[in-house]
Amino acid sequence: MQITLIAIGKTDKAELEQLIALYEKRLKHYIKFEFVVLPDIKNSKNLSEAQQKEKEGELILAQLQPTDTLVLLDENGKQYTSLDFAQFLQKKMNSGLKNLVLAIGGPYGFSDAVYAKCSGKISLSKMTFSHQMVRLFLVEQLYRGFTILRNEPYHHQ
Repeated sequence: MQITLIAIGKTDKAELEQLIALYEKRLKHYIKFEFVVLPDIKNSKNLSEAQQKEKEGELILAQLQPTDTLVLLDENGKQYTSLDFAQFLQKKMNSGLKNLVLAIGGPYGFSDAVYAKCSGKISLSKMTFSHQMVRLFLVEQLYRGFTILRNEPYHHQ
């Protein structure tokens, strides 16, 4: 299985980029991983929230292959403990899934078309995090999940 993380807009903090890169590198020891950063929407100040979500949604959907399984990072999604998230990953791998695509939307969330295409939603917390921080938290949790599955000493229970 491959995991693809899709996010809108580049990270503007070098410190976050370095930490994301660190966990990406670690994660690649366990699974094929790709991080796709889609460009910010041009002239978004001239667009309504709905128009911006539509344009971002088109960019996300254009990245998908027919066999991909799309899961959204969404405040109304299912919350997991790290152990439960590891089991979620294991179930996806056991199912023979080719590519699990995790998507982080723009500041207003996802369009209806993206919601219609997804097969699930995950929430990292009831708190709100910046979209840039969510990237780091998610990549770290993916890494943590694989260390849990391998019984490696990274995660402490």
